[in-house]
Amino acid sequence: MIELKKLISLLTVFSMPVMFTACGEKNKDSDIKKEYTALQQVIAENAGKSELLSGELENKTIKWLSPWDINSADNDGKSTPAFLVAFEERYGGKIEWYQCTHEERYEQLAKAINGNEGIDFFYAGDLDAFPKGAVRSMFVPADDYINFGSPLWDDVRKLNDTFVWDGKHYIISTRIAGDNCGVIYNRKTIREAGLNDPAELYKNGEWNWNTFEDMLKKFTDPENQRYGIDGWWFEFGLTATSGIAPVSMENGRLVNNLSAPAMERVQNWIYELYQNDYIAIGSEDYGWNARPSNIGEGKTLFYPCGLYQFYKKSSEWKNTFGEDVFFVPMPKNPESEEYYIPVGMEAYAFVKGGQNPEGVGKFLECKRFIMNDAESLSIADRQMKEDYGWTDEMFAMKESMQKLAEKNPVIDISRGVSEDCGELLDNSLRLTARGTPWSETYDSINAVVDKYIDEVNKNVSPE
Repeated sequence: MIELKKLISLLTVFSMPVMFTACGEKNKDSDIKKEYTALQQVIAENAGKSELLSGELENKTIKWLSPWDINSADNDGKSTPAFLVAFEERYGGKIEWYQCTHEERYEQLAKAINGNEGIDFFYAGDLDAFPKGAVRSMFVPADDYINFGSPLWDDVRKLNDTFVWDGKHYIISTRIAGDNCGVIYNRKTIREAGLNDPAELYKNGEWNWNTFEDMLKKFTDPENQRYGIDGWWFEFGLTATSGIAPVSMENGRLVNNLSAPAMERVQNWIYELYQNDYIAIGSEDYGWNARPSNIGEGKTLFYPCGLYQFYKKSSEWKNTFGEDVFFVPMPKNPESEEYYIPVGMEAYAFVKGGQNPEGVGKFLECKRFIMNDAESLSIADRQMKEDYGWTDEMFAMKESMQKLAEKNPVIDISRGVSEDCGELLDNSLRLTARGTPWSETYDSINAVVDKYIDEVNKNVSPE
């Protein structure tokens, strides 16, 4: 399960590399300002004159603990991210990176807090930081450093108000992420099988559970190495299309949604997919190793996964998935009026004992500035396409997924309740895809999840 956790941690990270080495090492090159391209210079100029960014910074360095370097937009470190250009230009800011592994990041954070190292901020987009980070006093409220009434935060203000604990904002989300999980497939495989292109079905409003399952029915033939669904996260990708998160926040308290009818329906549907041999990974013939290269080889039909698979050199993702690879959102629940897809967040937390919370606040404002300044956003998008070799069609599909996410943001915070709650639901919500009826799973876990949630909710001050 260790490899799975690594994959899940990336699903909400946009344009960030992942490096897994020893904790505590400082990035020696993080204070070297990269030479801007002509387009980046435009961003720098826009940030310097924008009325959306105000004030100055006395302390210009903020400390970042993470497995990945926020200073670089690609694995080669060639491109300075647009938001960092804005932060450097407007405030003279820089980010000092403290590197750690994904598995040890909370242990290292605790050591840094106890050792008064002054780590300033931490990534919360893995959806395992809230509310436990607030309950355990690892994070501090951001309300004194972020003005959510500013126009910078208009389109994410409601989202941020959802993740309030005991009256304070402990998690600051700069954007909803629609790239959390899509259906990756190969168009050559689709054509040769005589199937409809999922992108065309989606364009025509016909991409749903029914058409998804019909394609699996026509294609799947394990005896002849024609497999249906592969990947480590498809169960959660499909579950999210129900529009119900296993655990959510309502009126400042955690809520268990396992008994919702929509949850029961999607779990029963996943069970049917298993019964019909449409799920390859975990089957006797396929084994437990995900095989993304099967998409490029025409052996597997669907690989539901985060679009981080394409946040690398085009030669790398083409080598895995083939020249004709494409992706679409997870299929729509045909009985739902709204189109729900797996949603993540780009989010951050202010660390207890941080020495420069003002700097973190200004940095996050620069993140929001890029999303609010049309010219700067256009340049950032262009840089992203050039870095990763995306086609205009790929980028348009990603933007369509982003709009779906922004319209119906349903975010699961099961792993933020506690490690035990996260582990229980991570394992249990996979069982229908392994042949266990939902009724059995529900009966065995619902009361336990209630107990975990009650333990956390008792930390909320009475109104």
